Amino acid sequence: FHPQGVLSNISSITDLGGFDPVWLFLVVGGVMFILGFAGCIGALRENTFLLKFFSVFLGIIFFLELTAGVLAFVFKDWIKDQLYFFINNNIRAYRDDIDLQNLIDFTQEYWQCCGAFGADDWNLNIYFNCTDSNASRERCGVPFSCCTKDPAEDVINTQCGYDARQKPEVDQQIVIYTKGCVPQFEKWLQDNLTIVAGIFIGIALLQV
Repeated sequence: FHPQGVLSNISSITDLGGFDPVWLFLVVGGVMFILGFAGCIGALRENTFLLKFFSVFLGIIFFLELTAGVLAFVFKDWIKDQLYFFINNNIRAYRDDIDLQNLIDFTQEYWQCCGAFGADDWNLNIYFNCTDSNASRERCGVPFSCCTKDPAEDVINTQCGYDARQKPEVDQQIVIYTKGCVPQFEKWLQDNLTIVAGIFIGIALLQV
């Protein structure tokens, strides 16, 4: 699994207008290096210019983080819609890129979820949709990462999701996860709100 491979293909999937997210990581890394270098050299050499640069830049970053936190709270519904849009676009392209496929499988296994808001979101994929014209063996199924895990099984059954959505909903819950990844992510945030808030407060205190 190569994260860089996912990032290099994700711009075409998420309608980023040709913007490659790899550049974002490079810019953030570059800024962190320059900031750390200025603070270290400024303290060692007692260079007031570098120390002022370090302090001002750190203050700007702190203000941006605070603003981002407030905006995330105010526009949480918009963020949820964007997450839904992102997941569904990735569902459409599930078989187009092996790294993206691994990323989706990891997400669904980790959050114990299937699709954005439910397993039926996999109808968006040409291999898993339930249309009569779909000749795929995976028709009306879901990826193996949607399947509930049997602790007694050491080997992953990659065909466990076949025909899963043809079963009644009560039977589906035995075989696959029926909850979507968006609500599962929201639940995880609520359950770990103290930890998440503590991490952000700790980072803010370090910056101050």
